[in-house]
Amino acid sequence: MALINCPECKTEVSEKALKCQKCGFQLRKPKRTIFGKIVKYCFIGFNILMLWWMVAGMSSASKVITKTGSQAEQAGAAIGTGIGAILIIGIWVAGDIILGLFTLLTRPKV
Repeated sequence: MALINCPECKTEVSEKALKCQKCGFQLRKPKRTIFGKIVKYCFIGFNILMLWWMVAGMSSASKVITKTGSQAEQAGAAIGTGIGAILIIGIWVAGDIILGLFTLLTRPKV
């Protein structure tokens, strides 16, 4: 194990140390593992997918509502759109809680 000098106080510290023991200067940042990076990018990708799903679903539902003939059809389409939006939001929240916990648990250790 090699020793390096702290740039701040010139004390000898291990090259594997994250911070200087004497002055607390940060020598290097901790990094995520490969699994941690995969979880983090899955979390980001899931949120992008859910946002796209919500926007695309609501825009297509609004087209259906405007094209219907009677007020009863419009009311039914609006109720269906509301139920669909609630389901999407529920899946989004559940997925964010699960993936968020995995992202939190795989963060770099200090």
